[in-house]
Amino acid sequence: MERSEAYGFSAVLSGAFLLSCLVFAAVNRGQRGPYMDEAFHVPQWDPMITTLPGLYLVSVGIVKPVAWLCGWTGSVVCSTGMLRFINLLFSAGNFYLLYLLLSKIHQKNKAVSGFQRILSTLTLAMFPTLYFFTFLYYTDPGSVFFTLFAYLMCLYGNHKTSALLGFCGFMFRQTNIVWTVFCAGNVVAEKLNEAWKTELQKKKDEKISSRKESFSDLMRILQFLIKYLTSPKNLVTLTALTWPYIVLVTGFFVFVFINGGIVVGDRSSHEACLHFPQLFYFLSFTVFFSFSHLLTPSKIRKFLLSLRKHPMQYSLITAISLFLIWKFTYVHKYLLADNRHYTFYVWRKVFQRHELVKYVLVPVYIFSCWSFVDTLKSKSIFWILMYFVCLLAVTVPQKLLEFRYFILPFLIYRLNIPFPSLYRQLLELAFYIAVNAITLYIFLNKTFQWPNSDEIQRFMW
Repeated sequence: MERSEAYGFSAVLSGAFLLSCLVFAAVNRGQRGPYMDEAFHVPQWDPMITTLPGLYLVSVGIVKPVAWLCGWTGSVVCSTGMLRFINLLFSAGNFYLLYLLLSKIHQKNKAVSGFQRILSTLTLAMFPTLYFFTFLYYTDPGSVFFTLFAYLMCLYGNHKTSALLGFCGFMFRQTNIVWTVFCAGNVVAEKLNEAWKTELQKKKDEKISSRKESFSDLMRILQFLIKYLTSPKNLVTLTALTWPYIVLVTGFFVFVFINGGIVVGDRSSHEACLHFPQLFYFLSFTVFFSFSHLLTPSKIRKFLLSLRKHPMQYSLITAISLFLIWKFTYVHKYLLADNRHYTFYVWRKVFQRHELVKYVLVPVYIFSCWSFVDTLKSKSIFWILMYFVCLLAVTVPQKLLEFRYFILPFLIYRLNIPFPSLYRQLLELAFYIAVNAITLYIFLNKTFQWPNSDEIQRFMW
């Protein structure tokens, strides 16, 4: 990092943290007591909690020494405000990790300036769904922190450290084990890409690498994958490289066996199912929050051209999508009953307008998927396959439509796409700031009450 970039980064981080402190103070003045899931998290354990106690262990490890040093006693030590402040610290850590990840992933792109890296870091740190939960005692900021840290260590080749950090992420949310697999998949994808390039060089067939959309090329890649992964020598090499992740994933399966499932606490409301439309919701969510990159006129023209060139493939994809929506759409009871979440209104105002709406949206899903993949074309085909396997694993089993579940897959996607133009970066940042301002204003000022309750209710993600 050059000196000017270091000064700029420090200034932006300090400014963002100061702004977050001001918002934090406003949220704590407006909502002093625990709200929503905080009612379960603040007491540090509750039968309704479904995650492991990673957040509570970190909280005790930070709050207790600080309280001892400052001489604090009584209710202030584990007050709601004090516990929420833990996530404010995590948010500062996430800011730094996002910058390091952007620098590492795009280190070969010399055209990217320090200003662009800092701007992209600020934008991702302001990502609305994550930024909102910075001010509440939820598991999301800590979950993101340890997962991003594990990913960074993986990229630097520190796989034992990465697996240990992956375990910390797992202690915040069990589904983070998928991102441990993702870290291992990065190693495997890199080796596969090296072997694939060697294979191409041997055959002197450049057409395969330049025509990724060709069905015959995909079949050749599949044959190569089967051949490579069934070789004992290659398996031994991959095992030697990824053994820390293998140990952690093995421990996860032992936990699932002993626990009788992935969920601890209240399992009745968190049953796994094959909810394939969750992938479509995630893709739509990504297009909404990355519209400045994905909804450009050039991309729309390019998509229409692809549609005209490959009508049979898109017809098949449409048919499969319609079938998945028909047979695998689930509606969680929380989605229909809890009018404090934005997803309640998305479902009621869009999907419940008519039975056919969910099918009419298929073209939107297909464009979203095409645009999503198109922005990842700078990555190897093996990385893309590995990411999509992890994306399916982390979204499809979820019955509840919850935007918080999309935070990590979105951030990892956004970190790996090429840097957009400065104009598009500024547009994205302005959009995120506007969304944050609106959602926080609504949370603090547009309160309401249920007919059978005296408690103040607030709108939130």
